[in-house]
Amino acid sequence: MNAVRIIEVCDGPLIAVVETLAQRIWREHYIPLVGRAQVEYMLEKFQSRAAISIQINKEGFFYYLFEDREGAWVGYGAVIPRSDELFLSKLYVSAENRGRGYGRSAVEFVEKIAENKGLPKISLNVNKKNTGSIRAYQKFGFVIIRPFVTDVGGGFVMDDYRMEKLLSLS
Repeated sequence: MNAVRIIEVCDGPLIAVVETLAQRIWREHYIPLVGRAQVEYMLEKFQSRAAISIQINKEGFFYYLFEDREGAWVGYGAVIPRSDELFLSKLYVSAENRGRGYGRSAVEFVEKIAENKGLPKISLNVNKKNTGSIRAYQKFGFVIIRPFVTDVGGGFVMDDYRMEKLLSLS
């Protein structure tokens, strides 16, 4: 397993790094699943610098960058605490870095956040066609709770599974 350094994103230069990673990762991973038009729409609506800044500064999201030992950015994630759970909104690792333990390290980091906040579970949404990520989340202890569809505007929907992991808080 490779070591990963996790850095909280608070400022403009790091938000720009997230935006750049999002553009690369989403295009390589999601175009085959949902098509180019939906990916471009969602990048602009949810992963542009302006959207990320609003999420951090006004909506209560916490963004994190994942950096390898050599100082390269390998992925990013975002969480938002809710009353009874920590919602894992984003967890993305670049294609060339998948399978190296970065995702597991990120999930362990998220578990610590939830535990520190006294939240008994972590939840997330994952595209039903994203079978590799679904398998990875299951390996990390998440279970599929239910399918659902969300209208994200622009004539697009997200056809997802809701997954959860219950934590044993001591």
